[in-house]
Amino acid sequence: MRVLVWQWGRRGAGPRYALELARGLRAVDGVQAVLSLSRQAEIMQDALPDCDLPVDTYTSLPGWGRRLLTIPLEAPFLARRIRALRLDVAICAMPAPLDLLMASALRRAGVPFAAVVHDASLHPGDILPLQMVLQNRLLGRANALVALSRHVAEQLQAQGRVGGRPLLSATLSPLAYGPAPPPPRAHGGRLRLLSFGRLLPYKGFDMLAEALERLGAGDYEMRVVGTGPESATLDALRRLPGVTVENRWVPEGEVGALLAWSDALVLSHREASQSGVAAAALEAGRWVVATDVGGLGEQLRDAPCARLCAPDPASLAAAIGSLLSEPPGSGLARGPSHWQQSVAGLVKQLAVLCPAPAGG
Repeated sequence: MRVLVWQWGRRGAGPRYALELARGLRAVDGVQAVLSLSRQAEIMQDALPDCDLPVDTYTSLPGWGRRLLTIPLEAPFLARRIRALRLDVAICAMPAPLDLLMASALRRAGVPFAAVVHDASLHPGDILPLQMVLQNRLLGRANALVALSRHVAEQLQAQGRVGGRPLLSATLSPLAYGPAPPPPRAHGGRLRLLSFGRLLPYKGFDMLAEALERLGAGDYEMRVVGTGPESATLDALRRLPGVTVENRWVPEGEVGALLAWSDALVLSHREASQSGVAAAALEAGRWVVATDVGGLGEQLRDAPCARLCAPDPASLAAAIGSLLSEPPGSGLARGPSHWQQSVAGLVKQLAVLCPAPAGG
């Protein structure tokens, strides 16, 4: 089976997830995976050799608009490149703004595709409504959908987006941002806590602030790092002893060092589909404290270095405090074999989209 994995985002975890998915597929017997990324993606600055089909996308909002308008002209040329790859099936690893171009080219080339759905709905506080409009258009053209958690699968069913198409399942891949750092607390200093990602209301920063107030000053320090609108909640966190807030974009090349600095990742979410940051933290051998909401329980429940708690300040404070009094064990979430089994299982599910050989 020849599989195209594409992800045309420029920043964030999408290109990294696509890279790891393609690498996982290449490890499955009988599978040849082709990877397509945007030439403008941050991850491409490393000149990764894994990308077989680099595509120019855009560098600005006006540039994206122009490319969107030229899809009818560009799709035939892209379709010719796709036919030359002799593909059986394609996977959109994470929706991005120019996916309708690839969907049109795949249709012309006669290649079915599945779309991986990370989020079935916008998160509270998300300010990118056009993103969901474009995602839903892509999902409408897909031959199958892939849900990364039962939580997302149930949402897609409830929204009526599946119809009669196959709804496949997979797990979020380990996301490696460099070599594994030393284990937690190896630095010998105070416990280092990290909250990393978009600074939006669904991340529960008000709950985190109250939890830290309950803990009071102690043998820990915390960094809240990511990008989002400034708010009174972020200011409240800044006023707490031992807490710093860095409202900034973290480039691809800095993610590994940020995770290595930390001992534990704290996910104070009020809702979640699953967490790419948690996947990266587990791959780096970090401890994880997370509220048991949405798909986080599915993702983390079997991880020996993760602790789940109820989504309230008292439970979150107790879980964070337990890192000092009773440190977790170590190890990856369910181990690398679970990821290999998940990828192999996805390949079997994708077979329903591949036409049977002539005479078969």
